[in-house]
This record gives sequence, C-alpha cells and structure tokens, in this order.
Amino acid sequence: MRGVVFDGERVEVADDLEVRGPGPGEVLVAVAAAGLCHSDLSVLDGTIPFPRPVVLGHEGAGVVDAVGAGVTHVAPGDHVALSTIANCGACAECDRGRPTMCRKAIGMPRQPFTRAGQPLHQFAANSAFAERTVVKAVQAVRIPDRIPLTSAALIGCGVVTGVGAVLNRARVAYGDSVVVIGTGGIGLNVLQGARIAGATTIVAVDNDPAKEAPARQFGATHFLVSAAGVPEILPTGADHAFECVGRVELIRQAVDVLDRHGQAILLGVPPAQAEASFLVSSLFLDKSILGCRYGSARPQRDFALYADLYLAGRLLLDELVTRTYPVEEFAAARADTEAGKVARAVLVF
Repeated sequence: MRGVVFDGERVEVADDLEVRGPGPGEVLVAVAAAGLCHSDLSVLDGTIPFPRPVVLGHEGAGVVDAVGAGVTHVAPGDHVALSTIANCGACAECDRGRPTMCRKAIGMPRQPFTRAGQPLHQFAANSAFAERTVVKAVQAVRIPDRIPLTSAALIGCGVVTGVGAVLNRARVAYGDSVVVIGTGGIGLNVLQGARIAGATTIVAVDNDPAKEAPARQFGATHFLVSAAGVPEILPTGADHAFECVGRVELIRQAVDVLDRHGQAILLGVPPAQAEASFLVSSLFLDKSILGCRYGSARPQRDFALYADLYLAGRLLLDELVTRTYPVEEFAAARADTEAGKVARAVLVF
C-alpha cells in the first residue's frame, strides 16, 4: 500500500505500508483524494511537533471499504469526507456540542499502520496520504456521490476551518465587516464563509497582487496588499479580523484594524513557542482575541451543511483545487504549495 511517510529526517512515498482492519466503532476507508495543507508541511519543518515515523495527510475523502462492529451510519461503498476530530462522544465537552475540545481527541496519536513490521503513527487521527486508512466512525461523514471526491476532500480541513471559524466561532452576522489577512486555502474559505454569512464589506489582505482575482471570486469586496489601507475602507475599523498566515506581526495587525466590540480570530499556525504582542489598551473597548480549533466544528452536522451549500451553488469547492497530483508526485505538490503557486494541491490515488 502506498503512503507518504516522514521519519523525522526525510519524507518519502512508500509502497510497502500496511494498515489494520477496522475494530469496533471504526471505519476503513479507501482514500481517493487528499489535500496538501500547510499543517502537513508544518510537521515536516517542526512547527507542529508530532511523533515519528508518521503517515502524513489529514484532509481527505474516499469510499468506505469496511466497517467495524456497531457502525451503522455508513456502509461499504458510501462516499465519505474525513474529519480529524476523533472525539469520544461521551465526555462533558462532547455533550456540550464541542467535539473539537474533547480531551480524548487531542494528543493521543494511534498507530494503525506498520511498515516492515514496525508501527507508524497516524497524523491528526487521519493520515489521508495513504491508500487506505482506519478512523473512528465519528470521523467518517457520508456525503452525496454527486460531489467529486477531489473537491469533497477539502471539506475536512480547509473548508471546515475557514468557513467554520466564520459561522461557528466568530458568528459573523448579516451586514458585518470582515478583514481577512492571508488568502491561501484557509483565507479563501474565510472569505466565502463571510460571504455566506452576509457580511457586506469583506476586505482581503495579501502581499501577492496575483491573489486578488481568487479573493474576489470567493467573496472579497476589496483587496489590499497591506493592512495599512484598511482605515480607508473601514474608517472606524472592522467587526471581525481573521489572521490566516501564522505570523505574530500579522496577529498584531488583526488586533489593530478592529472596531469597538471587534474580534480578532487566529487561524494561522505560528511556531509552538511563538509569542505575540499588542497594546493592552487597544482591547478596552470590548475587543477580543479568539483562538479557533478546526472551525469550532461539529463535523457530522457541518460537513453535511457544506455539502448542501455546494450542491446549491453557494459554497465553492471545485475552484479551490488548483491542481491534482498522483501521490508519487508529492515532492512537486509540496514545492508548489510552499511557493504559493496553488490554493490547494490535491494528491490522488
């Protein structure tokens, strides 16, 4: 079985992986497509510490191959998008409808893969860069067969993180103003989340002028190459500012462009020990800084919603897929992603 493996020093496309079958409450999925997200690259450069060796990938979709005992919501042959949230469903956080905060879903990597008899870790409870992966049943969300799997794959990270941050965490309201700093895969989904929510002024900020066309396609009403221009568009500031890059100086900018009662929502992933600074006095007018994990999502509900919005023509998925690559061309997909040439590179099996 093929898969992308990182041993701590080098990454390679292996062809000798094995994965165990599904146990009770688990699903074995034949992965058809998986988006290459910056979180995967952050494992490679050490920004996200993760035990190794590990099978990478966490943004995928495929077809159910087999189900374990007790699984009834999906069956072999069903198309599914994969969530990274392997929540328990029984703790206080799950009961409150906050599966992303389930402590049993954080920091407990499993090892369902082997290579030459040695176990390998599963990245983000998912490892979608493998021909087959086994996940908890709650992570497999059935989607309509009409959605191309290359597009459906992106629901599981980029879409749910960006759109979810708008709808679930920031709760952007009709008529609000939004600033989005960084218009890569996450930023584009924040833009379309703001559009879906009914925001009337949506300012995209990116230092690459070539990003203007896709930013406007996804919902931006204005485009700037620097946040310094925001006051000309929003003289009193923005209701919401989303930092989608992961740089501490941009976090400061997100805080600085806020209006009274404004919210800065942090989606980018800086190094684990990074520290940001801002003027404390700048928060006194009821401003706030919000973290957001995985779009504060409830995947079984939200993935189905995004599928419906896609089929209704309101959510863009196909347009996120800049290029597909056979999994053997992972190195090319990685290079294009790091160079900012693609909104999303999608690996296919």
